[in-house]
Amino acid sequence: VFFPSHAHESVAPVLPELPRPAVLLFTKTNGFRHHEAIEAGVPAIERVAARRGWSVFHTENGAVHAPALLARFDAVVWFQTSGDVLSEPQRDALRRWIEDGGGFVGIHNAVGERHYDWRWYVRDLVGAQFVGHTMSPQFQRARVLVDDRAHPATRALPAAFDHVEEWYSFDASPRARGARVLLRVDEATYTPEGWGGDLRMGADHPVVWSHCPGRGRALLSALGHQAEAYAVPEHLALLEGAIAWAAAGPGAPCDDVLAPAAD
Repeated sequence: VFFPSHAHESVAPVLPELPRPAVLLFTKTNGFRHHEAIEAGVPAIERVAARRGWSVFHTENGAVHAPALLARFDAVVWFQTSGDVLSEPQRDALRRWIEDGGGFVGIHNAVGERHYDWRWYVRDLVGAQFVGHTMSPQFQRARVLVDDRAHPATRALPAAFDHVEEWYSFDASPRARGARVLLRVDEATYTPEGWGGDLRMGADHPVVWSHCPGRGRALLSALGHQAEAYAVPEHLALLEGAIAWAAAGPGAPCDDVLAPAAD
């Protein structure tokens, strides 16, 4: 569903008491809205958090991105966000919070913007530009290869698993700029074609990667379009590991720094 908007909230939500570690779960959509995924994914993440002893605050109010409020969280999860969701001061607050040691996780639509006017977000946080997704058909079963099982986000995963997804493609692999690619999709196991034609990236077709912006940490996942993904054990294990890693704080080692974008 597509609801284009440039609305920005100016009055922040009132936060409850949030014992640490605390996770901000943000699902605002000013563009495409993956309603079913949000309805399934939010409670799935909340269940993981309850089991792990994490506090979770879920909101679609962008004004929560203020320095004093972000300081109360250990990880920020942008889940299926789309479009122009933050004002300039809110953007600056998030950037500073991450670069000063915060942990960020972006899930599916949060890395799937073709046209986005926030260059830092696309090039320095996500680290790659989305160029399209499968449409022949849209959802396909493919083989996911776990490139790096030493990363805390992927230690619970098998070496490979099958997954049904709307497969994203990007202008280039962020590995070339220094990102740590965690999961790739095997293009030989699905048809990488979209409305614009060929979406092949080759052998290095990342779907999950991480890097270290400043003193912070960021993990980006192209997985999770369908509601059914939030009952898949491998996907849930990935989300749990990703949030745990992001919330670990600036004291935990993170050496994967992106080189400056060329454009």
